[in-house]
Amino acid sequence: MSAVEIGLRPVTEDDLAMFRRFATEPGLIGLDWTGFRDAQVPARRYAANGYLGEDDGRLIVEADGTVAGFVSWSAQGFGVSRYWEIGIALLPDWRGRGIGWRAQAMLCDYLFTHTPAERIQASTHPENIAEQKSLEKAGFSLEGVLRAVEFRAGRWRDGWMYSRLRNDPPPTS
Repeated sequence: MSAVEIGLRPVTEDDLAMFRRFATEPGLIGLDWTGFRDAQVPARRYAANGYLGEDDGRLIVEADGTVAGFVSWSAQGFGVSRYWEIGIALLPDWRGRGIGWRAQAMLCDYLFTHTPAERIQASTHPENIAEQKSLEKAGFSLEGVLRAVEFRAGRWRDGWMYSRLRNDPPPTS
């Protein structure tokens, strides 16, 4: 079996249907489902800046020339310092195929190349073993548990925080 060729590209108008699906199809985004959302937000955001803002953005993940999902980033801060928090959402057919960790590693390379950020972080659910492995393969290190950080499915839940610094070794796989 040959490796899937993946790449990142800017969002186009054709991608908005996928974003609407993530906002309106329960379970499509997995554990991150937080209820129905305004399905017109993606079109408004795309019209505003094509999902390439100064403080946040999204890029489409393509696998073998097909849209597989998207990666995102947003500026966070600690004191006067800024860093990026990233995320990923893959469509179900593309999960478990080694695309996620590669896309997240590519996004880190992109952000370290085009911004002065020293730190990129990502959080995940303690039960999301696949994402934990993906982040580790993408060069992230587990920093710790964030207690009762997320309200999901009717109760407060813990989260796990990972980070990658500019000078950390790149992924080896």
